[in-house]
Amino acid sequence: MTHQENTDNLFQLMTTKSDMKQQVYRNTRAALGLIKNRILELEQTYRLYSKKNKTERDPTPFEWNSIGDFEIELKFGGDVLLFLMHTNVFEFPRAHDVMRTDYVRDDRNRSYCGIINIYNFLADSFKYNRVNDTGYLIGRIFINKENHYFVEGKRELGFLYNNFGKHQFAQEAVDSLLEAAITYTINFDLLTPDYDLVKEVSVYEMKNTMDTISIRTAKRLGFKFQADMKNTTGDPE
Repeated sequence: MTHQENTDNLFQLMTTKSDMKQQVYRNTRAALGLIKNRILELEQTYRLYSKKNKTERDPTPFEWNSIGDFEIELKFGGDVLLFLMHTNVFEFPRAHDVMRTDYVRDDRNRSYCGIINIYNFLADSFKYNRVNDTGYLIGRIFINKENHYFVEGKRELGFLYNNFGKHQFAQEAVDSLLEAAITYTINFDLLTPDYDLVKEVSVYEMKNTMDTISIRTAKRLGFKFQADMKNTTGDPE
């Protein structure tokens, strides 16, 4: 093979892979747009629901905010869901279950995916600027060049890896995903922290207002998101 042929092959490899990753990026960006549009529809529907079911108390908040091009914030009740799209494209590790599916074995490039992470935070963490509070990854969406997707997540958000390649990320998927994420968040309650975690507090912390006190608050302090959804953390499945 000549030097020119080697160079041509190199450039072909570069452009082919770059084109594939650009397609993944476009699909992921479009998916975030579908999520945003559906959240907007839900907000409008909730306004009508609140007017129809008026009470003496103030209505429970249900509102959204677009933060830049790659982040959507949905606030409802005392919770916030953040949908964060990563701008890069990722491939799964060789040991990942996805890599063992016939779908990926037939075309390795199908394993390259964009990611939209879904985090749950307490609304008060933002309201009172409690910078030490922590959020919780409740799910993440993987979307490939063919717009096929699957979701890793907790309980309602968990899909099986072998569904990858069977469904595209379209309106039906968005509806199911948002319903599952909101339902899981509503049922994912704030637990009293262990006594030993909060028994000591510094003078500096006490001199600060409760708005900025640095005692960390989270729904599950010390727990980690388990991608395989096995109940190894003590978090109720």
